[in-house]
Amino acid sequence: MVPHLTTALTGPLLDIEKRTLDAMPTIEHWFRSQWQENTVPFYCSVDLRNSGFKLAPVDTNLFPGGFNNLNPHFLPLCVLAAQSAVEKICPEAQRFLLIPENHTRNMFYLQNVAALRYILHQAGLHVRIGTLLPEITAPTSIDLPNGEKLVLEPMIREGRRLKLEGFDPCAIILNNDLSAGIPQILQGLDQPVIPPTHAGWSTRLKSNHFAAYNEVAEKFAALIGIDPWIINPYFETCSRVDFQAREGEECLAGHVADLLDSIRAKYKEHGINEEPFVIVKADAGTYGMGIMTAKSPDDVRELNRKQRNKMSVVKEGLQVSDVIIQEGVYTFESINAAVAEPVVYMIDRFVVGGFYRVHTSRGVDENLNAPGMHFVPQAFEMPCSMPDCDDRPDAPPNRFYTYGVVARLALLAASLELSRTDPLNTEVAAA
Repeated sequence: MVPHLTTALTGPLLDIEKRTLDAMPTIEHWFRSQWQENTVPFYCSVDLRNSGFKLAPVDTNLFPGGFNNLNPHFLPLCVLAAQSAVEKICPEAQRFLLIPENHTRNMFYLQNVAALRYILHQAGLHVRIGTLLPEITAPTSIDLPNGEKLVLEPMIREGRRLKLEGFDPCAIILNNDLSAGIPQILQGLDQPVIPPTHAGWSTRLKSNHFAAYNEVAEKFAALIGIDPWIINPYFETCSRVDFQAREGEECLAGHVADLLDSIRAKYKEHGINEEPFVIVKADAGTYGMGIMTAKSPDDVRELNRKQRNKMSVVKEGLQVSDVIIQEGVYTFESINAAVAEPVVYMIDRFVVGGFYRVHTSRGVDENLNAPGMHFVPQAFEMPCSMPDCDDRPDAPPNRFYTYGVVARLALLAASLELSRTDPLNTEVAAA
């Protein structure tokens, strides 16, 4: 039932898996205490990389767009988790307005919207879909490849409430990452907007997230007795970079050199013979745009014009000026000889499934979130929130449990990140 995987099973990772299994009651108690102190995001997906000697998150998405790629057998988990999340927002909630991205021609994404609508509907909600597209002035039906239909409707702003014709929702669910900014129609609403608008890429920075993750990883590593580096990628940031004008190039090259030295020292400490590398990417952005691999400072100095153009622009045509330089984590997992990486999905504080992002033409040290990728659902033998009683650390459910633990660490980091960047959090603002 589990996709064929080829994973490096030597080195500290097996030790991490054994430690997470041995410490499972302690870990789950710790997570419960954390959720008493912190507000869990409504939903989240986390990209992981498993190199055998290191298992770490490399990206955390607060507007996940791949619910259609989840194993359908685990939809009941999604529904139960959604019910838990909705009860926290409003126990009396009946009507949700779902606002997707403006990808009306991307059928894969629209099938994700349909899957999300189904989950919310099964959770006991009446769900309709609004759109930010100005050209849609009347309900517009879209036929999906699987035979389903989506109806996109124009939204109406009345005072401090957002409505559809004949529909006054209790809450607004965003599946739009707001890369182009926070539209006026979403500002100052009385209804809860979930996730909050400051979680969008017009204001969010990856570096804020991974700074919070540093703290979470340190606490968790102390809890189970491991080196936090095993689950935490090093990172640096560089501001005021202009790839086209070649401004900030030496600053960027210097950070690349420093980070490679730090990684090299850790590789030596742990007896790892691989070549260190880093990933340079836009500090704000998604969809795998504005990303490159570097194994030397010269890699950023010697970009050709095409590569500079690619690095200078992300989604919605936004110019890149701030970048994060992140420790590269090899992925030694594969499906049918193609490089793969796990993506874990959560609703509320629960792991509800995931899939493998697979790319047939990318290497173990490259970004897989690129054109040509495809997805294989994780065919769990049981939920990855429940480890198998089998004491082999590499038993598939055990590996998935460890994936779920690390993904929940990123979810907790997202909670801290959102609290600290909330413009309405007066305590944070004063600090």
